[in-house]
Amino acid sequence: MSWTATARYGLEPAPGGLALVQDLLNTLPTGKPRKPDLLESAETAHAWLDQALRSWSGVTHRPAPGIEPAAEDVQGLRDFRADLVRSLQARCGDPAPEPGPAASVLTLPAALRLDEHGVVHAEPRGTGWRQVASLALAEVYQAQCTDTLRRLKSCRNPRCLTAFYDRSRNNSGVWHDVHVCGNAANLRNYRARKRSGTIQP
Repeated sequence: MSWTATARYGLEPAPGGLALVQDLLNTLPTGKPRKPDLLESAETAHAWLDQALRSWSGVTHRPAPGIEPAAEDVQGLRDFRADLVRSLQARCGDPAPEPGPAASVLTLPAALRLDEHGVVHAEPRGTGWRQVASLALAEVYQAQCTDTLRRLKSCRNPRCLTAFYDRSRNNSGVWHDVHVCGNAANLRNYRARKRSGTIQP
């Protein structure tokens, strides 16, 4: 499957449908050199969403919903992404950014469906960005039920915030790439300690 937003940071996707949530988070403009915001316009949002829904369908073996984001949906989708980022940071114990324009409590329609194998699925409802958000929240809920959500994290580097799936045995990862963000953060901390005099020459 091709998760275009996550792949551009050289990361493995989260398992199953949770990869859709990770990919949505990784549409943010970050990295060095800075990657573009994949939700910048209706055109870029549509291109990302079309690929993401095909990949979601491939990993979940469920038909992809037909979602055509209009120009007015782009801001709603960006606001929802910002809510997801804040939620992820708060869950990881990181200082969350100030609340943005999106609602702190988001109520979206969904329906429960029993498939032919006896598995219950939350089916997204709504249109435009609300349908995307409904699908993403259904995957978040599923990941909570299977205890995999705790492994979806935001890079501890405040200049990065790339969403990664922590595959470490004890779930202790804090950087999306220890060589890129971890080393840079450790070097900044070392220089700060040296300036403050806590490290003797």
